[in-house]
Amino acid sequence: MKKIEAIIRRSKYRTVKEALHDVGITFFSYWDVTGVGNEKKGSVYRGVSYSTTDIQRRFISLVIPDDKETVAIDAILTAAKTGEIGDGKVFVSDITEAYRIRTATKGVETLS
Repeated sequence: MKKIEAIIRRSKYRTVKEALHDVGITFFSYWDVTGVGNEKKGSVYRGVSYSTTDIQRRFISLVIPDDKETVAIDAILTAAKTGEIGDGKVFVSDITEAYRIRTATKGVETLS
């Protein structure tokens, strides 16, 4: 099993969600996060320009069977890309075990 975590633009969330659903991944968690990255946003207030370094993003986390890793990553990369600095990151980790609390089922069966 693999755990995929992606930090994407909030504006790309719906596109990424639909892309994941299109490849058969319908269960994942997400939340809004604030971070600091390479993207530099600037604002002008009353004619004065200032920089804001806190960047609003959406964090997506999913655990999937090994055989869906490539299609999930490709879906995220394709759907989240704008070609500009600040598109985000994708991280992949190995999951050694998973359990379903309700039935105490163990292993990849917990993902379905």
